[in-house]
Amino acid sequence: MTSPLARASRARQEVDGATGVPAVLLLPALLGVLFLVLPMAALLIRVPWSSLGSLLAEPEVRQALRLSVVSASLATLISLVLGVPLAWVMARTRVRGRAVLRALVTVPLVLPPVVGGVALFLALGRRGVIGGPLYDATGISFPFTTTAVVLAETFVAMPFLVISVEGALRAADRRFEDAAATRGADRATTFRRVTLPLVLPGVAAGAVLCWARALGEFGATITFAGNFPGTTRTMPLQVYLALQTDPESAIALSLVLLVVSIGTLLLLRDRWLMRT
Repeated sequence: MTSPLARASRARQEVDGATGVPAVLLLPALLGVLFLVLPMAALLIRVPWSSLGSLLAEPEVRQALRLSVVSASLATLISLVLGVPLAWVMARTRVRGRAVLRALVTVPLVLPPVVGGVALFLALGRRGVIGGPLYDATGISFPFTTTAVVLAETFVAMPFLVISVEGALRAADRRFEDAAATRGADRATTFRRVTLPLVLPGVAAGAVLCWARALGEFGATITFAGNFPGTTRTMPLQVYLALQTDPESAIALSLVLLVVSIGTLLLLRDRWLMRT
């Protein structure tokens, strides 16, 4: 005798059909996929393939590409130096206010990038909370320089790395660390020889996400660093400018950013895309 649960399951499969997707959800799901994929398909359709090489070889485009890669790499390096220890503090300590700390670290993820640029200006500008005394004492000024590009990209991208590494630390088996401690290893040695190798995939994934986010940063960069050729004009800024005067160049540069985004997903496929 077939149980009611089995009969209900069989009836649901018959309604859903071969796809296993409820009919009432199938159409909205397809529309959602179409909405997300169509703009990228349109970009690929409109790429001027015959002149792509010459467009990417233009001096201002090469400058923007070079500046973007260098600044995103430096932002990622800074994020690794600062973000990995921060993630360890958030994941492995019981300091008071840890929840508040986590909330503050993740604020840049939801903060409008332009607001982030304004905040950086108020903190590090010539009249900023930190930038003012620094400028008066040393003459060093951050806004509208390449350094400002790196700082802006680090501000918006580092939370991606911190969250990834914190998750990896929470998931890591602490018995290996305990075993190292019983053999006399201090905390620094344990972190370097045991913890870091355990969470290395999470660190790598976070670094890739951080680099990709830094490469695509626009709002905080144009607010805090400006848009000066060869100095602060990164790829997103070059796309915005070219779209007004040379749409084909904007499409070509957009293709580069799209390829980088897809490449990021491919690098993370074992972490996200292959999950079931």
